[in-house]
Amino acid sequence: MATPVVPVISQAPSATDPAVYAEYESKWATYPTDAQGWLERAREVAAVLSVDAAAREKANKSPKAEVALLKHSGLLKVLGPKKYGGGEQPWSVGYKVIREVAKGDGSIGMLLGYHLLWSRTAHVVGNDEQAERFQKLIIENNYYVGGAVNPRDNDLKITYDDSNFIYNGFKNFTTGAAVSDLIVLEGAIHDRPEEHIFAIVPTAQAGIQFQYNWDNVGLRLTESGSAKIEGISAPWTDALGWDVATKKPDPAVLGIPFPALLLPTIQLVFSNFYLGIALGALDFAKKYTTTSTRAWPYGGDNKEKATDEFYILSTYGNFFAHLRAAEALANQAGAEADRIYGTYQNNRAAFPIEERGEWAELVASVKVVTTDVGLRVTAGVFEVTGSRATASKVGLDRFWRDIRTHTLHDPVAYKNRELGRYVLLGEHPEPTWYT
Repeated sequence: MATPVVPVISQAPSATDPAVYAEYESKWATYPTDAQGWLERAREVAAVLSVDAAAREKANKSPKAEVALLKHSGLLKVLGPKKYGGGEQPWSVGYKVIREVAKGDGSIGMLLGYHLLWSRTAHVVGNDEQAERFQKLIIENNYYVGGAVNPRDNDLKITYDDSNFIYNGFKNFTTGAAVSDLIVLEGAIHDRPEEHIFAIVPTAQAGIQFQYNWDNVGLRLTESGSAKIEGISAPWTDALGWDVATKKPDPAVLGIPFPALLLPTIQLVFSNFYLGIALGALDFAKKYTTTSTRAWPYGGDNKEKATDEFYILSTYGNFFAHLRAAEALANQAGAEADRIYGTYQNNRAAFPIEERGEWAELVASVKVVTTDVGLRVTAGVFEVTGSRATASKVGLDRFWRDIRTHTLHDPVAYKNRELGRYVLLGEHPEPTWYT
């Protein structure tokens, strides 16, 4: 009888070495205690990452060192309860932390953002016991959480018996999962495809086989490639928001509007790292312009320094104004997240669908604005830095490549249409995987 072949746990072809950031484990051993402290910690992380961001993203190695740096910083715990060692900060601070890290490295800002979302998933679509249990597991162990939750590809099927449910299939996009400790899986019941189950499972299992095929123009250090999922089993007690006895979604958890907050919560994650990338591009360009850009000698109103050129000053001023406005809008949406979660997290049944609709449209507005201004700024900075700034060694192009890559995640044109229906017809979007 032939011996069955058991697949080995997949390994990255190459990865960054966590030892390069080992000094920060002790340097950052004491975590911040207030919002400003957490934002300053995020700026420190961004400063470390920005030093060699261009070289690291060009090398395109699996970001094990960068995730280790996030763990050393404590930022993975910023939203977690203090009783488990977390920062117990609201989402508004979490969003700003994502933004700050993305200024230094868009890929790592994205990895942090996805982690914060997935680490809080049980608080949105799970029951109270699940939310508490998984938060304790994640925060006490300083785990990084990735995800295989691309809803457009309904290719992860679930079979089940009385004790367990089992995932089998494939996911095209699994951001951060290959460098994670835990992974959020989402799939459809094989004989009831309209019913989906979220579960949080350990990543280091033979049946989770990463393909390490993420080689895109931007966000190159996010490990967003595909994975095969074979025979990954979990007990029914881990089916987020499901009733163990009936093997069906618990109407008290998943039959109310509250779980529909997951979509605007993650959409605002996206917009904040877009905003961070754009702000990072402006700051990077500013340093280049003030040190390396030369004034144009054939304009008829010649200046000695580039910083005296009218068009350079005008362009920087315009970019700054638009980014400042985008920040204000993003902060407004973050403050509304705090209000909603602060009011209804412990009284989910009282959350009205109308409030979800209003917040969704505010978040959609942020998505439209940060997409538009982000693409404009990250492309436009070349006009005020000059031709020498296009050199590969400068690395200014990474900002545009990063924001261009993720702004294709879901077409912003549909957010514009959604907002148009809101303005003209007073309609809120029907909650879906993308609205």
